[in-house]
Amino acid sequence: MTTSRVRRDGGHIAYEVHGEGPLVVLSHGMGENRASFRHLVPLLVAAGHRVASVDVRGHGESSVGWPTYAPAEVGADLLAVVRDLDAGPAVLVGSSSSAAAVVFAATDAPELVSGIVQIGAFVGQRKLNPALRVALAAVLRSPRLFGMFHKTLFPVHRPADDAAYRRSMVTNLREPGRMAAVRGVVVPVEPHWTARAPQVRQPVLVLMGAKDPDFPDPGAEARAARRLFRTAEARMIEESGHYPHADRPQRTADELLGFLAVCAGA
Repeated sequence: MTTSRVRRDGGHIAYEVHGEGPLVVLSHGMGENRASFRHLVPLLVAAGHRVASVDVRGHGESSVGWPTYAPAEVGADLLAVVRDLDAGPAVLVGSSSSAAAVVFAATDAPELVSGIVQIGAFVGQRKLNPALRVALAAVLRSPRLFGMFHKTLFPVHRPADDAAYRRSMVTNLREPGRMAAVRGVVVPVEPHWTARAPQVRQPVLVLMGAKDPDFPDPGAEARAARRLFRTAEARMIEESGHYPHADRPQRTADELLGFLAVCAGA
């Protein structure tokens, strides 16, 4: 594995590239790192795609200490990767918190983006009772507690290497500045991605694990996201939690490859 880095105002963004063909850029969610896509990348590469998996600012091997972790800036980081590879237009795939980032990227530089995929997108702001707010605050300050929380997002199946991945993730989160980045990801900012969604002109695919515990009704959340876009489809990944690319990689790849074909012909 070779790590590449692209300079941005305030630091650098780390990423790795595999394969040849049309470019797909993968961006993980809060607290994770690019290894979140370790099971999906080989499937996309085998199907003839060049895949760049990115460490979101403050995560993985990307630098810490950024002034903001707003999704608009994360989206700009993804565009910087596309430019660094001189390979656009690309399909951008955002998981969880990064699902917002790909919307900003698609509207800020449409010439570099041929389509976007949202995995586990948050449409509305959940209202937490006081006990849950206290629990969340603790999770966002403790790598160990975050690791325990992360485990709950696989309610049906876990990858065979899930325990090893989680240990590595928690070790990374213990580095100085990493948990500040995790907290930075959840800071409310304006505009919310839902305000930008109607401006997206590229094809959009919304993917959601049918058993995603982050939502009272995952299907309703996916449909709510789909309705925000001019051209979008929503697909459910059965028997999957918050990270279908990890617990159902082949099923996720099948959906993505069909969408990638649509983007190539658009």
